[in-house]
Amino acid sequence: MIKVMLCDDHALIRRGIRDTLSDAPDIEVVGEAGDYGELRTLLRQHSCDVLVLDINLPGGRSGLDVLHVLKDEGLPMRVLVVSMYPEDQYAIRALRAGAFGYVNKGGDPAQLVAAVRTVSQGRKYVTPEIAQMLVESLTAPVVENSHEKLSDRELQTLVMIASGKRLSDIAEELKLSPKTVSVYRARVLEKLSLANNSEMTVYAIRHGLVGQ
Repeated sequence: MIKVMLCDDHALIRRGIRDTLSDAPDIEVVGEAGDYGELRTLLRQHSCDVLVLDINLPGGRSGLDVLHVLKDEGLPMRVLVVSMYPEDQYAIRALRAGAFGYVNKGGDPAQLVAAVRTVSQGRKYVTPEIAQMLVESLTAPVVENSHEKLSDRELQTLVMIASGKRLSDIAEELKLSPKTVSVYRARVLEKLSLANNSEMTVYAIRHGLVGQ
């Protein structure tokens, strides 16, 4: 039996994932968490084979931050990232941070089950789209985009602002203070040598971080 733990701040999303996985005869969901603090408590109480982790978590740590922490601590479970963000925004970052797979929330439920089974065996799970991105990253000339220098939270802030969200909306969604979000915004502007939100939006569109 594959023991799975879920970490997502939306209860309805967790329920959907739990119901999907529970239908599989070889998978058991042993715990759920809504943020990093709850996850730490669960990890002290239960062991699991696979952690299904969302990128967009509330508070000071994103899912990518959690990946780095778990990797540094050498915890034995494998992490499958399940996110609403398209593969081209976060998949490679997640894999580099230690994830064993990346699945979009809008995908086929059967894909999620297959991903959990694959990851539980210690094998990487990537969609054809991610596989193509990995091949291109290996064969393309090494040219670093400026946004690759951003931290995970800074990139998240850039994408959300470029998607038309206000700082107050971002703060509420990420459960951060508006002041903290403003700090991330300022860092993005400085690192990318941009002047305002409009230039951030143009940059994000040009680099395929958001749709036009």
